[in-house]
Amino acid sequence: MAKQLMSGNEAIARGAYEYGVRVAAAYPGTPSTEILENISKYKDTIYSEWSPNEKVSLEVGIGASIGGARALVAMKHVGLNVAADPLMTVTYSGVTGGLVIISADDPGMHSSQNEQDNRFFAKFAKIPLLEPSNSQEAKEMVGLALEISEQFDTPVLLRTTTRISHSLSLVEINDRVEVPVKPYEKNDKKYVMVPAFARQRRLVIEDRLRKLEEYSETTPVNHIEWKDKKIGVITSGVSYQYAREALPEASILKLGFSYPLPKNMIQEFASQVDELYIIEELEPFMEEQIRAMGVNVKGKDVLPNIGELSVQILRQRILGESIANLEAAAAVAENLATEPAPMRPPVLCPGCPHRGVFFTLKKMKLVVSGDIGCYTLGALAPLNAMDTTICMGYSIGGAHGMELANPDFKGKTVAVIGDSTFLHTGVNGLMDIVYNGSQTTTLILDNRTTAMTGQQHNPCSGKTLMGDDAREVNLELLCKAIGVERVFKAHPFDLTQLQNLISQELAVGEPSVIIVEHPCIFVDTNKYEPVTINENCKTCKVCMQIGCPAIVLKDGKIQINQTLCYGCDLCSNVCNFDAIDKGSCGTGGCC
Repeated sequence: MAKQLMSGNEAIARGAYEYGVRVAAAYPGTPSTEILENISKYKDTIYSEWSPNEKVSLEVGIGASIGGARALVAMKHVGLNVAADPLMTVTYSGVTGGLVIISADDPGMHSSQNEQDNRFFAKFAKIPLLEPSNSQEAKEMVGLALEISEQFDTPVLLRTTTRISHSLSLVEINDRVEVPVKPYEKNDKKYVMVPAFARQRRLVIEDRLRKLEEYSETTPVNHIEWKDKKIGVITSGVSYQYAREALPEASILKLGFSYPLPKNMIQEFASQVDELYIIEELEPFMEEQIRAMGVNVKGKDVLPNIGELSVQILRQRILGESIANLEAAAAVAENLATEPAPMRPPVLCPGCPHRGVFFTLKKMKLVVSGDIGCYTLGALAPLNAMDTTICMGYSIGGAHGMELANPDFKGKTVAVIGDSTFLHTGVNGLMDIVYNGSQTTTLILDNRTTAMTGQQHNPCSGKTLMGDDAREVNLELLCKAIGVERVFKAHPFDLTQLQNLISQELAVGEPSVIIVEHPCIFVDTNKYEPVTINENCKTCKVCMQIGCPAIVLKDGKIQINQTLCYGCDLCSNVCNFDAIDKGSCGTGGCC
């Protein structure tokens, strides 16, 4: 049987193909983005799409399921917050075709604004939870989730974490199994959740949960690996890999189906080991339930509930291995590298169209209500031009709230949001300020892509996930359609025009939108000539205040790295001495 090295995300996509998924939807978000990117490669058999947000993704998946097809919906952990509304009701209605929801959690916040343990969503919604510990399991659990979904009439949550999503391991490759679309049958008592019908389905959920508890006792993805019985471990997901390596002689109860728990299996395992540990990343999800069963365990009283676990942490906290030994091991590992990795602080790309906006906002000393996207880097030095970032789509409502709280913010505050994020959930905030008569000025940074997660398409970009041409959303008309009468366009590198326009709109007593247009450098098909420093340079370092990585101070002189220079001319716009020219390397001041 052929095998292939795959990340967990690639394996989930392969599972969608092999196990008969017909519809897949997502909004991009690390660490889940590659799931849909890889599913789109099977466009001949699976329809796939980027939806405007995770709630819509799940609604598409629910619709496909009710229509009789197997469906998969993927999102990062915070995306499930957005999708929680349909989630909490589809648990009542159940499914027709199998429905699997992927939640890719991010312990350690490698690329996220918070750290949350979405296993609690399974318990909250009373739906089954699966947790793979490698890529092979990630693929197989897509199939298992679809089977469970159809057998028990429920959506299934498949939870991965960053290490599973992005780590590579071998996966067996099989052919696709075609699963026919189930015939549609009108059933308003099942799919119309008015109170009278929902009360009946509430009873169905509890009965289903009891049946799932029985299933949890017998499914082979929950199994015991007996070894020495001095230490027993109950674990799931990637924590199984850490436990297996850190405690090679321990007996382990591995839970691939981790909600509802197999209580009889846990009681039996606990009765046969001298000391029982619950090893799980983040919150004491299993530990709390097992303690409630009256089982004596060690868990978060020994292990941290912040960030990722590691083999070293387990050996230190459980075996009492000294810090000195751990530090020595770390030193050996560090010495294996021939050269230390250079420090590389996060920064906006050279030529990024957002740089001119944040340079201007900082110059104007405005309060900036920001949002989620690569433009969040505008909060960092040397730009330091963002005051708040909370969640997707927050910025406009947040600015409105600040102005309500303190009239001093009016005329001094702007909301900043990207095109994809605006369509995700930001548009709701704009409707709110129009409806409630706010005067907030909103800047939509339209770079024609979803840049932060890797240039995925969105309803503004003119292409679908499967590469087909798409009708573009006209942001100007959209803003006017929801009641904003003052909508303007600006160029991010024309700083004078941009500043004048922002000043003009801040002085107006009604809501306004400035759409700042320029494509991300990774989707811009235009070519621009790089710039160089000439003899007029006084080394005043004003050009360094824009934070462009192409501009460096070398041997006491400002130089332009022409390998990095995009030719946006922003540095020449801020130079007071006409010291920056268009021109190739060789005229001086380049490296």
